[in-house]
Amino acid sequence: MKKWINWLGIAALTALLSGCGYNDFQNKDESVAAAWSEVVNQYQRRADLIPNLVNTVKGYASHERETLEAVTRARASATSMQVTPEVLNDPAAFQRYQQAQGQLTQALSRLMVVAENYPQLKADASFRDLQSQLEGTENRITVARQRYIASVRDYNVLTRSFPTNLTAMLFSYKVKPNFAVENERSISNAPAVNFGK
Repeated sequence: MKKWINWLGIAALTALLSGCGYNDFQNKDESVAAAWSEVVNQYQRRADLIPNLVNTVKGYASHERETLEAVTRARASATSMQVTPEVLNDPAAFQRYQQAQGQLTQALSRLMVVAENYPQLKADASFRDLQSQLEGTENRITVARQRYIASVRDYNVLTRSFPTNLTAMLFSYKVKPNFAVENERSISNAPAVNFGK
């Protein structure tokens, strides 16, 4: 009889654990981490393009020093942040990273507006190539952010839904931060890099 009670207890525990969502948390957490890695990868790609872009613009518009320095400072700020998986569990660090990337986007937009005033620069093949690469990267950033937002939404729904919210409390799974609404306008607009022919 005792043997049957033990087997029944093990079966009940197994059924309880299979419905607790622990494996779902692992799956969704990995999805969020992968989506975040892609966001960071695309931001890094953009940061890698900036020195060449700044140098090309500097060759034609060297007296636009303030704008060029603003882009360089924004890039330095955005790339100096330590981007670890822990950022996803720290809303304040996530917000700082998001703000730095938003400032870089704004600085790039100002640089592109300045470049509009230099027809020789717009005709430069290197500049047009960098412009095209930057535009493609901004599109990739948008797609990567959308995937991240969807992954976080799925994770956060699991964290807040019953009965998996009990598992979340038990294992200290917290809701993950997402892109803030107040910054959504600045992060959703790619810099103006499409110049007239």
